[in-house]
Amino acid sequence: MDVDFDDASKKEAQPAPAGGRKSSALGTLSNLLGRAGIRVNGDAPWDIQIKDPRAPTRILAQGSLGLGESYMDGWWECAALDQFFDRIFRANLTEHVTAKDVLQTLRARLLNLQNSRRSWQVGKEHYDVGNDLFSAMLDRRMTYSCGYWKDASNLDDAQSAKLDLVCRKLGLQPGMRLLDVGCGWGSLMQFAAENYGVSCVGLTISKEQAEFAQRTLKGLPVEFRLADYRSFNVEGLEKFDRISSIGMFEHVGHKNYTAFFDACRRSLSDDGLFLLHTIGRKRTRNMIDPWFDRYIFPNGELPSLAEISTSVDGRFVIEDVHNFGADYDKTLLAWHARFEAAWPQFASKYGERFYRMWRYYLLCMAGCFRARQIQLWQTVLSPQGVAGGYRRHS
Repeated sequence: MDVDFDDASKKEAQPAPAGGRKSSALGTLSNLLGRAGIRVNGDAPWDIQIKDPRAPTRILAQGSLGLGESYMDGWWECAALDQFFDRIFRANLTEHVTAKDVLQTLRARLLNLQNSRRSWQVGKEHYDVGNDLFSAMLDRRMTYSCGYWKDASNLDDAQSAKLDLVCRKLGLQPGMRLLDVGCGWGSLMQFAAENYGVSCVGLTISKEQAEFAQRTLKGLPVEFRLADYRSFNVEGLEKFDRISSIGMFEHVGHKNYTAFFDACRRSLSDDGLFLLHTIGRKRTRNMIDPWFDRYIFPNGELPSLAEISTSVDGRFVIEDVHNFGADYDKTLLAWHARFEAAWPQFASKYGERFYRMWRYYLLCMAGCFRARQIQLWQTVLSPQGVAGGYRRHS
């Protein structure tokens, strides 16, 4: 999330009127949020309540990072964070960034923040945070990606529908081999092996995920390999009938897109299919949110459709693109509800600041998807084009 505090910061640099700097910051913040119909210390569920007088100055000076960290520190409250962020994004307060946000974005453009050494960081800092926490928050198969709510009314059904949708789009048949790049806890592999009779290999950069999944899925024809995609099957000697990548491409980074698609191409049979499921942004901007980068997904970067299209050029034929990003709002709210219900058993282990960080993450993302600021795409690719054309399953 990149919030437009740049103009507000410039105003703040002017001599403070009577009442002092803090009251000036409060007024500036009130005017800024007022553009989104949000009142400071108002009584609507999306209004924010200032609990520490230092909060406005910190938010205006530090933008997204200051907004998130001051919430984590208890400096402001909001009864409905998802509604707060929905209004922020719909009012386009995210179109301009602070100096700190610009520096973070320049780092992403100039440096490869997702190189082979850095790629393991997100596994250690996010996905290894605790299998017990994720087990309580996610569905019964621990599927950490957007559910498909077309005909579903609960999280388990939505995730089962999504996994089945992936299998049907890939045309899985008994005896096929499936490679799942960024396999998480193996939910797709479990579903595909049990319901479609395929054998699976999963790649992950999370040691905790691999060990947990290997234990829980013992007996199924699934194999987990702790490996970065760049080091996998370098000679291209191992071929798979189908490849999937569900919710992993957000960690690849624009400097590595071609390497990612090269790795998938060399591992896919010539008559195979590859399904890419990824969050994406509506514009090609390579924006990096400093709060999310520091606390949730280190070195994460959302692609645009244009970047995906350019990167697959000469490698794959784009057979189908399906956007059901609005379903991520429901998914995140379901995760949040389960997280809140389970929190008492985790409070002593993780602490209050983690609790506020995690709910901020889930509800900010829900508001962002609700405002259609970011999308969720499933793209089906083939090496040479499906003879007679590809037909979508939905």
